[in-house]
Amino acid sequence: EMDREQLITLLWSTSNLAEEKPSITAYIHSLQAGKALTEEEIHKGYQKFKTEKAAQEMKETAEKHGLKADDLRSFVNAVVDRMVFDGEQLSDLLAPLGLGWKDRSQKETQLMNDLIPILKKLANGREIAGLAAYE
Repeated sequence: EMDREQLITLLWSTSNLAEEKPSITAYIHSLQAGKALTEEEIHKGYQKFKTEKAAQEMKETAEKHGLKADDLRSFVNAVVDRMVFDGEQLSDLLAPLGLGWKDRSQKETQLMNDLIPILKKLANGREIAGLAAYE
């Protein structure tokens, strides 16, 4: 039996979760007080929490840049699946906005500023070929 702070401390002590400290803390604080959970329930709940958080982050990024969330999600999934960033696919993603080359270039830079942290998180430390051009 542990309280929230003890659970957070225990999870933080696991070196492979060091990068997830803010998410773990947010998840633990979202749990209902007084409700006992098994280790498996906590793990499954955390995975669901991360998935929902990532989906919300993707939706907010899409809205911020005037894109459809499904289109942005597909683009990001394609990059992570192949571990290759394709600038042409980025141009295709932005094509529905009908921007001229100068405005599209600025929009690409703005979008990539928001997407790079998301892509790196999804890559789990692996290198995405071609991404360095936008860093």
